[in-house]
This record gives sequence, C-alpha cells and structure tokens, in this order.
Amino acid sequence: MKLQDAVYNWLTITVVAHARPDDTAAQETERFFADLLREDHAVEQIAYTKEDDVYTVACTVNNESRTFRFPAELVETMLDQINREPEKYVNYQ
Repeated sequence: MKLQDAVYNWLTITVVAHARPDDTAAQETERFFADLLREDHAVEQIAYTKEDDVYTVACTVNNESRTFRFPAELVETMLDQINREPEKYVNYQ
C-alpha cells in the first residue's frame, strides 16, 4: 500500500472515530491504521486539519515533512453512510 493510500485510509477512519467516540470498531480500526503508518511507512507524527472542503494531513516520515490534501466529500463518505443508515452500524462492545 502506498503512503498516500495509507494516509487516506487513516484519515477516513479517524474522522469516523472522532465523530463516534463510543464506536469500538472505529476506534480499533483507527489504531490499526495508525500502527500501519508507523510500522510500514515510518510515520513519526501525523495530524490533520479541515479547511473549507479540503482535509490537509501533515506528517513526518524519516525526518522529512510530507503533506497530503484530500477532498472533504471523499473523506467523509464513510461517515455520511453511517449517519444515513445507523441501523447497519450498531456498536457491539
């Protein structure tokens, strides 16, 4: 998996996990992608911001700063789906 794809996957589930703090599956999946970024891509720090209709992710990889931008509509697709059909995304603890 390319770094950009891994960052996108991490961002998508992170947005869901922050919107649904009691969703254990989202929390576990966010940790999985954070670990993947750290272990497979040497990401040392990562953070995101949302401005208008764009998410910007800044990270450090092997002491080098990297930045990625993704359309908010694309990033929020999973969260929108969950919100439209919450009965399909019941939280099992």
